[in-house]
Amino acid sequence: MGEPALRAFEHAYRLVQSGDTGVIGEAEIEPVDALPRLEELQVDDDQRSEAVRRCVVIRLNGGLGTSMGLHQAKSLLPVRDGLTFLDVIARQVLALRRAHDAQVPLLLMDSYSTREDSLARLAAYPGLAAGELPLDFLQHKVPKLRADSLEPVQWPAAPALEWCPPGHGDLYAALAGSGLLDRLIDAGITHAFVANSDNLGATLDPSIAAWMSERDVPFVMEVATRTVNDRKGGHLARRRRDGRLVLRESAQTREEDRAALQDVSRHRYMNTNNLWLDLRAVRAVMDEHDGVVELPLIRNAKTVDPTDPDSPAVFQLETAMGAAIEVFEGAQALHVPRSRFAPVKTTDELLLVRSDAYELDEVSWDLRLAAARDGSAPEVSLDRSYFAMVDDFDARFGDGAPSLVGCDRFVVQGDVHFGAGVIARGDVRVEAAPGERVDIAAGSVLGG
Repeated sequence: MGEPALRAFEHAYRLVQSGDTGVIGEAEIEPVDALPRLEELQVDDDQRSEAVRRCVVIRLNGGLGTSMGLHQAKSLLPVRDGLTFLDVIARQVLALRRAHDAQVPLLLMDSYSTREDSLARLAAYPGLAAGELPLDFLQHKVPKLRADSLEPVQWPAAPALEWCPPGHGDLYAALAGSGLLDRLIDAGITHAFVANSDNLGATLDPSIAAWMSERDVPFVMEVATRTVNDRKGGHLARRRRDGRLVLRESAQTREEDRAALQDVSRHRYMNTNNLWLDLRAVRAVMDEHDGVVELPLIRNAKTVDPTDPDSPAVFQLETAMGAAIEVFEGAQALHVPRSRFAPVKTTDELLLVRSDAYELDEVSWDLRLAAARDGSAPEVSLDRSYFAMVDDFDARFGDGAPSLVGCDRFVVQGDVHFGAGVIARGDVRVEAAPGERVDIAAGSVLGG
C-alpha cells in the first residue's frame, strides 16, 4: 500500500492508542438551524458550463451487498428495465458530457472484491474513459486490531478475516496514493462530486459546482431533512468550541445521548453522502498534515469472525469521508431535496426504485421521485423472513414491482407473491398467516 494509506492508518492507530473512542457528546455540539438551499443558488448558465468542465464524478463502489444475499458488486444489481446501477451511472455521465460539451471523467472507488466485475460491465461503454485516466482506483484494506492489545489480530482459520475496509474516509488516501489526485489537478480538474453508487438520485448538479467555485468553498456536504425513518442514523451538528460543522454518526454517540441523536426535530439534517471537494484544497490539507486528512475516528467493536461470537474481540478502525467537513476551513453544508437521496441498502428500497414512485429520465438518465409524489417516497416495509434476500424478493415480485405512485405506506407480512400490474393505493398492508402462501392476482388494486 502507498504512503498515504500507511499514514492514514497510523493516524487512526495513534488515536485509538491514546484512548480516543471517537465519541461526540451531546454537550459538545449544538443543532444546525438554517442552511443555504439548492433551489436558491444564484448562478447562470455560463458559470454552470464552465464549472462542469472542471469536474470529475467519483462513485463509491466497494460494497458487495452481502446483507441482500449478493456475492458481487451491489451496483451490478438490475434496477430498472434490466439496467444495473452502473449502467445508469455510465449513461448519466455520458449525458452530462453531451449536455455541456465537456469531457467529465468518471472514477469508481472499487474494492478488491468489486473491481473485476464492475470494470467488465463498464466495458460496454467504450467511450467512457476520459483520455488517459482510468475508470477506477482501489480502496485500501487495514488490519483488525485485538481489543486487548491493539496488535493486528491473527486468525489462521480464515486469514482474510484479519483485514477490513477502513470506511469511505479512505477516499482521500486512495486518491492520493493512486496518483489520481495530482493527475486530475494537472489535467485542469479542480472539483470532484462524490456519491455512493447505489444512490441514483445523486447526479452532478452544475449549479452546485458553479456556486462552490464562485465562493471558493473547499468542501460541500449535501444534507437533507431528517425524517422519523432516519432517526437512528448520523446527523449534522455544530461544534460549540470552534463553531465548525461536524458529522456525528450513531457509532460515535454515547448511550445517554441516544435520545438526542434520534430527535429529528432537534438535529434536523442528515448527510446524504453526496460530497463536493475542491481537489486543490484536499492536496493542501494533506501537504500540511504530513500526507493525511485527519479525520475523526470511528472505533467499531466486533469479533474477528462476525459469525462466531466466541472469536477474539477486535476493533475495526474506520473513518467517514463526510467527517472531513470539520477539517476544511470554510466548509459548507447545502440543504438539498430528498430526491437527491435514493439509496438502496435493503430490498424495501429496491422495490421503491423499481416502482413507478420513481421516474428515470432517458435523456439525462436522472432518477427522480415521480412528480405525483410531491417530493416524498412511500414508506415500504417487507417481511425480512421472505424478502430480505434478492433471490427471494425477485421470486415474489417476478412480474415486476407493484404501482406505488399513489401509495403512502406498503407493508407485507408473510409469504406473499405478487402478479403483474398490481396497484397499491393509500395505506396498504398485506398479511399471510404463518405457513400460508398468499398470491395477489395480476391487476389487483390494493387499498385500505
